[in-house]
Amino acid sequence: MDVVLVRWPEENLHLGELRGSGTPRLLLVGPDAAPPDSVDPLEDWIRLPAEDRDVRARVATLEARASNGLAVPEIDDDGLLRFRDRWVSLSPVERELAGALVERFGAVVGRELMARRAWPSGAPTRNALDVHILRLRRRIAPLGLEVRTVRSRGYLLQTALS
Repeated sequence: MDVVLVRWPEENLHLGELRGSGTPRLLLVGPDAAPPDSVDPLEDWIRLPAEDRDVRARVATLEARASNGLAVPEIDDDGLLRFRDRWVSLSPVERELAGALVERFGAVVGRELMARRAWPSGAPTRNALDVHILRLRRRIAPLGLEVRTVRSRGYLLQTALS
């Protein structure tokens, strides 16, 4: 399914139609506009001006979500990360890191937010966050999930590319 690019907020009426039809869409947010609130896994946004590779990465993620039947990982109250018909148990720190990534599945989550979620009383060293992300990557690989590093921006949780 093709991803439709929508200028926000100029094309708000068109966006409503696309949301109603379940069409995947990437909102191109103007430099001074506030981004829209959305929890739809078929919708993401990027602030303009944006590099072409960043736009392509977001479009590819939306295409993957649309073709995967909207499979989105979930973390239950017992600290189990579930995806499709599989699950893994997470440590408390992994649970917080994964929670931040699951909430924005397919979108970039900044390092600062990740650190605040996992260590609310104080920021860890850079190395501590990197080590826990490495452990999380290994733990979730059997589920068909991967954490990608987006240089100078943060991390992105997505379905593993075969």
